[in-house]
Amino acid sequence: MSGLSVLIIGCGNIAGGFDAERAPDAAPLTHAGAFSEHAGFTLAACVDPDAQRAQAFAQRWSVARAATSLAELAAAPGDFDVISICSPTALHPEHLAAALALRPRLIFCEKPVTPTLAQTREWVQACEAAGVLFAINHTRRWAPDVQRLAAELRAGQWGAVRGVAGQYNKGVLNNGGHMVDLLHALLGELSVVWAGQPIWDFWPDDPTVAAVLRGPAGVNVSLNPAHAADYAYFELQLITERGVITMEDGGMFWRVRRAVDNPHFKGYRSLEAGERQPGEYVLAMRRAVQNIHAALEHGAALESTGHSAMQAQAVCEALKSAALAA
Repeated sequence: MSGLSVLIIGCGNIAGGFDAERAPDAAPLTHAGAFSEHAGFTLAACVDPDAQRAQAFAQRWSVARAATSLAELAAAPGDFDVISICSPTALHPEHLAAALALRPRLIFCEKPVTPTLAQTREWVQACEAAGVLFAINHTRRWAPDVQRLAAELRAGQWGAVRGVAGQYNKGVLNNGGHMVDLLHALLGELSVVWAGQPIWDFWPDDPTVAAVLRGPAGVNVSLNPAHAADYAYFELQLITERGVITMEDGGMFWRVRRAVDNPHFKGYRSLEAGERQPGEYVLAMRRAVQNIHAALEHGAALESTGHSAMQAQAVCEALKSAALAA
């Protein structure tokens, strides 16, 4: 076996399912898809309580060992360099404990890290105490177009940010966490101004919440709920001094409308029509695994960490508490 060894806990969609029938040359959207195409990693083992799913996963991704539990796997500390946790959120504390006992060099965990901020903080601290790197799959932090936009905003290329609107559904922690983390990456830390009534559109314990947040320089950010029963919806619009930037379809597309002289009314400025352009969200998982490899082999900084996840979860938990108290 060559390369850094990887154990994947949980064999569902984000572990590998979304890539199971994709073309071999398509950009990977999952942990297994991204690790398997990188020459620096080897998929050494997978675990899932469904034996058929574990075996099918192992066959699809050429994983050497498959088991229905970590106890059955009977791995020894140091067997794996990387452990990916792709199980349901409620099982993350149990699987984080088991992962740390195996002494990997890095844990790559799906979000939310745990159901509560207090638990997440405990595991971030536990990883630090054990000297284990902790990467969290807030995927858009690895998308090249998001990284470029963040750099442009910091450099002032768009002038002042006047206002921001995000649309999401399927839970303030589950999908709202992605939105808040994306906003942190683009704008900086946010504080809660107002939270609306909870909308129970998917999860029994994680409502979707309308909100007003405040970012650096007092910029107002609105979060507007859709309903998960209708369709998936995750979009963002930034109104800036020099134009409007819109992320569509979760980052699969972007639309930029720059401010130009109005062709009809002299002395006025207006927005050009702009065009819908393909985004680079599909490159994010590949870039995540490249970043993980660089962190392990060359000491590079991780783009998405336990600490950045905690910052997002703190805002989401505050919104949920305010909504439930309203």
